[in-house]
Formats: sequence, C-alpha cells, structure tokens
Amino acid sequence: MTKVRVAGFSVSLDGFGAGPEQSLENPLGRRGQELFTWFFGTRFFQTMFGKSGGAEGVDDDYGRRSMEGFGAFILGRNMFGPVRGPWPDENWKGWWGDNPPYHAPTFVLTHHPRDPIEMEGGTTFIFVTEGIEAALEQAKRAAKGRDVKIGGGVATVRQYLRAGLIDELHFAFSPVLLGQGEAMFAGIDLPALGYRVTEHRATELATHVVLGR
Repeated sequence: MTKVRVAGFSVSLDGFGAGPEQSLENPLGRRGQELFTWFFGTRFFQTMFGKSGGAEGVDDDYGRRSMEGFGAFILGRNMFGPVRGPWPDENWKGWWGDNPPYHAPTFVLTHHPRDPIEMEGGTTFIFVTEGIEAALEQAKRAAKGRDVKIGGGVATVRQYLRAGLIDELHFAFSPVLLGQGEAMFAGIDLPALGYRVTEHRATELATHVVLGR
C-alpha cells in the first residue's frame, strides 16, 4: 500500500530546514548546504553522481532509504528552481542537469501552468496548479503501489503536514545553528497531529529521527 513519506530531510538544531536568501548560487539558502554534510560524504551520494568511494554506515543507510522505494515525488516550486512568477521561457529544467536524481514522475507545485518536461534517467517533471491534494492524487496514481515522497522544501512539507497527509517523516538533525531561514516546526503541534518517534539513531554528523502515526 502506498505511503506518503518525507525522508532525508535535514534540519538545523534551531529548527530551520533551509537557510535564508535562496538563489542560483545558494539553492538551499545561505549556509543551507551545511545541513547535508551527513549525506554528502556517504557512499550512496557518491554513487548517485557516478562516483566511487564515500562512507558506509548509519548515515549511508538513511541516505539510501531517503531515495529508494519511491514511485513518485512531489516538490514545491522553490525546490525545482529559483524562478518566480510566470515562467519566462522553457529554459529552466531544475537544479540537477540533464539527469535528475528522481528517476520517476516528479510533480511540481506551482501557480503557473507549464508543459511536462521529460529528462534523462526516467524523470518527468509534471507541473500541478490545482494544489497539494491534486498533486498527491496524481502522484499516487503514478507511483503504482510504491511510496510517494514529499521532497520539500519546507513550505511544501508544512502544507502536507497540516493537511494530515503524511504517513512518515525522517528528519536528519544536523549539529548546525543557522539562526535564521525557513522554520520547519513553527506553529505545528506534531503530537496533536498524531505523530510519535518510532526510530532514532545518532552519528557524528546527524541525529536521525523517524516519526510515524
């Protein structure tokens, strides 16, 4: 049965899931990349980009789990790129080059229509203007029994959380203080939404916490 999951979502110790001032130079906002130090050094991350080496162990296991078992993905517009407002042209096709890491139908939330984009490696970006529930309905159909990943960013995860549509969340709490950025948990009562900690493991680079209902 299809589950809706958040996985491998990095958060600072002061609760920010991205730094401020996202830009072409800083896709995750200023200092946002520091949140993913636990992931960048893993064998799985290196393999994703055709490289060898990388560390094995707990971080690698969680990194692998964060991308495997999904039949479809949902992204907010900011996760797809820095372009705001109506699409000026068809040139921007995501942060990841010709072969994005999704390899499955990937639904992008937006207020501005755009034709689907077929990329190398099996990723097709499909732009949804009807809201989060419409995107999830389409993603579940596309997943064909596999799980759907809510890939971010922060605002998108928060919307799905508030709507009670996420079955499981894996947060990687990095030992970093950002001071400002996009707050993940502000105004959200996770216990009231039915979530509890089902799993947690710590490494030198992150504390992995899984929440379920």
